[in-house]
Amino acid sequence: MPRGNLFILSGPAGAGKGTLRKILFREMPGLVFSVSCTTRERRAGETEGLDYYYISRGEFEKMIERDEFLEWAEVHGNCYGTRKKDVERVLDEGRDVLLEIDVQGCRLVKARMPGAIRIFITASSLDELENRLEERGTESRAQLDVRLRNAAMEMRHAREYDHIIVNDALPRASEELIETVKRYKKT
Repeated sequence: MPRGNLFILSGPAGAGKGTLRKILFREMPGLVFSVSCTTRERRAGETEGLDYYYISRGEFEKMIERDEFLEWAEVHGNCYGTRKKDVERVLDEGRDVLLEIDVQGCRLVKARMPGAIRIFITASSLDELENRLEERGTESRAQLDVRLRNAAMEMRHAREYDHIIVNDALPRASEELIETVKRYKKT
């Protein structure tokens, strides 16, 4: 059985990665989402095991020591990581997997798995990202400022990706993401 494809979805906070991912999975039900572990608090509307595995910093550090992560990073003061065993199992079954991770995590995964297909989601500008984050209302001003600084850095790395999708109109951006994945999809 041929091994599945690994898709990496990245982009700055506020770009609409989560929204586009949900649309993609509605349209392509055979695709598997790799749920990451995080030490951050759960937001309203998020579900354990669906959006993230919410764990303590202590447990996260133990998992690092046991080399259980394909990639991990500390972002915005919280830790995020992708469990190796989850991704490898699904790929070995011949199914395609999508990771939603940040730029630094993407680099780590690409070094370990050079065949990974990288897709960068962005907004039309930093001002647009700021507006979206302010409307979301989930961060304090200080947290928002950190996210905007990180967004500027992440956007400078977009050219490292195989595909860049500007999410300036949700219907068009979602169709572009679906078509991009269909080009490679095995399952």
